[in-house]
Amino acid sequence: MRELRQSASVFGVLRNCRQRAWARDLADTLQPEAGMTASDQQIILHSLIARDATMTMDLKLARDLGYDGIELSAAKMRAFLAGGWSEAELAERLRPFNIPGIGFLLDIERNGADHAALMQDAAALFHLAKLTGAKGVQAITGPVSLAAVRAHADGQPVDGYRGTLGLTRDEQIRITTANLVRLSDMAAEKGLILYFEALAWCPLNRIVDQLELLDRAGRPNLKMVVDFWHCYASGDTPEDVARIDRDLIYGIHLCDSHPHPGGLPDEGVLRDVPTGKGALNLREWVDAVKSTGYVGWWSGELFCRRQHQDDSFRVAAEMKTLFEDLVL
Repeated sequence: MRELRQSASVFGVLRNCRQRAWARDLADTLQPEAGMTASDQQIILHSLIARDATMTMDLKLARDLGYDGIELSAAKMRAFLAGGWSEAELAERLRPFNIPGIGFLLDIERNGADHAALMQDAAALFHLAKLTGAKGVQAITGPVSLAAVRAHADGQPVDGYRGTLGLTRDEQIRITTANLVRLSDMAAEKGLILYFEALAWCPLNRIVDQLELLDRAGRPNLKMVVDFWHCYASGDTPEDVARIDRDLIYGIHLCDSHPHPGGLPDEGVLRDVPTGKGALNLREWVDAVKSTGYVGWWSGELFCRRQHQDDSFRVAAEMKTLFEDLVL
């Protein structure tokens, strides 16, 4: 991790590397954690595969198609409760499933007048996770609104939440670290992992930034999720991923993208593509993760609007086959 923080020039050299055989060569020299083998890799259904489906349909997809578990939407869980089901019934419905995490806690850098709401949102999510047997909760940097970030970048007034936009990097790191420490401690009280993801259009979006936050926070239950799209759209590469300490990785979001020409990435446009049909060399990204020695869960976020309106069982089955070919 210290190497990653020493100099941006290191990454410049890595990004100019054209010898793509490095990932497989490195993978041959690294072994998974003691007692773990490649067969312990888990293919997890993400709730976004059937974005508009109910939680109950997500569970049916995961069960009927033989997924190893599900990364569940807290919004769908709340909709289940709002439909008249009790918390006890929710817990019972989810009991048979392996749930590595639920998502997500937004805008983790909230401070000042917004800080109390962050803590309330976190407490509610941790309660849901504990209730339903989930192992972790995903947290996301902000502002989630691309319009707010774009307005700030253009020197225009920002309407609504602005997070740490306009602050120095040192201040952004200080505020976000302090929040991650508090949130990790709250999660630990519930026996949960807190795994965070930096959005590509937000401050502190590079792998080097995320590793610095993890290092400064110093909490054993604080991990990161490696999301291929956010890495790519932020300017990181498979080579950068391969240098992450495997013990810091909680899970993988295996996803794709249209080509990103630069500037602020528009997620709604760039991710509107079937996984495996976009610009990313998914084999290369998967090999980068595996070269670290990581063994764990791989989940497929999907933002393809055409597929969201298709037969979700067929889409989820095709995704599972693709993941098994890439990962196992």
